[in-house]
Amino acid sequence: MSNNVRHKVFISYHHADQVEVNNFITTFSDERNVFIARALGIDMEESIINSTDTDYVMKRIRELYLKDSTVTIVLMGKCTWARRYVDWELQSSLRSGETVTPNGLLGIKLPSYKKGHGYPNRLNLNLKQDDQQVDCYARCIDYPTRKDTLANAIHDAFIARTSRSHLIVNPRDRFVNNRSCQ
Repeated sequence: MSNNVRHKVFISYHHADQVEVNNFITTFSDERNVFIARALGIDMEESIINSTDTDYVMKRIRELYLKDSTVTIVLMGKCTWARRYVDWELQSSLRSGETVTPNGLLGIKLPSYKKGHGYPNRLNLNLKQDDQQVDCYARCIDYPTRKDTLANAIHDAFIARTSRSHLIVNPRDRFVNNRSCQ
């Protein structure tokens, strides 16, 4: 494995966690050069959000933000699980086909994440659910304190695109609205 490779990573998150997300990107993308960040609202136009057509929004997310990324990191705070755009971004990330390779998927708990906050359902569907299951597509880690811990987790997600792609669970159903979160 080469830790010198900087993968292009799409960051999915709830905007209520923007300060922690910015700190994560500044620390691990800008200062420590672990990955190259892509996200809605990070040096990119946000014109796709002004549509009520879900299929159009999903297509634009793929075209503008996911097309050159290889790994999707979902940064989880208190209400990330309840956000429709997180669900849509994860669904787009996991799409595969003849000409489309899915993104690797990695969940990271932000420092404010507390036990019981929950994971986005689409991430949860791709994590190991019981002792009977041998493996799963995605991984979830606590907020990293070391550069190599994050680099290894991102590289594992990158490798999963081919080695574990048969384990992807990506139902067609998607959130129509945000869920209630207190």
